[in-house]
Parts: sequence; C-alpha cells; structure tokens
Amino acid sequence: MVAAESLGLVGYKRHGGVITKATAQFSEELTQPTQPWAGCQSCRVENGCFMVYERPNFMGNQYFMRRGEYADSMSMMGMRDCIRSCRAIPMHRGQFRMKIFEKENFSGQSNELQEDCDNIMDHFRMNDCMSCQVMEGHWLMFEHPQFTGKMMYVRPGEYRSFRELGLSSMRVMSMRRITDM
Repeated sequence: MVAAESLGLVGYKRHGGVITKATAQFSEELTQPTQPWAGCQSCRVENGCFMVYERPNFMGNQYFMRRGEYADSMSMMGMRDCIRSCRAIPMHRGQFRMKIFEKENFSGQSNELQEDCDNIMDHFRMNDCMSCQVMEGHWLMFEHPQFTGKMMYVRPGEYRSFRELGLSSMRVMSMRRITDM
C-alpha cells in the first residue's frame, strides 16, 4: 500500500501517476482506494504504465494502461463501476524470460519464452497455459491468440495457478512483453 502523501491531489512519484476526473491519483500500488472511483468514467496516465483491477488486492479483470487519455475507460475495460486496485509497472531493462506450463503446479508440457508469442497453439502445440514462472521482465498474458481478450499482468515470480489470481475462467493463449514505457 502506498503512503498517504503519495495519494494527494498534487505531486507525482518517480513512477508516474494516474489521474481521474475525481482527481484521485497514486503512484506505486494501491490495494484498496480509500474512496473507490465510482462514477469516474475517464482517466489520464501522465507517465509510466499501470494495471488497474476491478477488485481489491489486484484480483479480477485487469486492464493495462500506458501514457494517454482513456475516455469512457470503465465501460471500455468492462469494469462494473470503478477501479478497486492499481499497480504501477516498473520499467524493465534487460532480458525477458518466462517458462509457461500447460497445467497447474508447473506440470504438463512446458516451453520457455524470451519474445512475444501471439499463439501458443501455433508456436508450441499447447492447448492451454495454466501456470508459469517469470524469471525476467514484466509480461501481459491474454485470453485469446493475437493478444486479444482478457489480460493478466505477471512480474518475476511463480504463478502455480491462474485461478488463485481470481481468473478462474480465463485461458491463456498469447503473451507479450511490456517493453514500451
């Protein structure tokens, strides 16, 4: 959780800030906004990249935001009424490495990626991706081929089951490195 002073109406932390019409802003992580952004239908990312979540504690549907204007962003993201948590994505310099697994708990067929993959079925003959280990870099994983559908942000760490992230019905079929900050 970020310190209260970073949630004020003025000033930005080094990682940038997200400003809504309600003038809420933050810069690193916000697990549960003290006043949910109900009614905010647009926002602007002034710098950096963020993942916004429809549920507290980085759970539920996610949406990637980079610098720019997001008019009518809540309906565009499919969010019910407001952003419930948000995470700044730090800039990564260097290699990108991730190992994907066909089944939960790092089992089944596995493949290591260092580049974007637009379709795991075409590239690896994998029907599904249910767990992963991110060794380096920050990645977006997508529900459908060609980087479409619901998305999920993963950073270095182990993800034994995507269901634990509140995405029980999501299949992962493509993944992309977060390179443009």
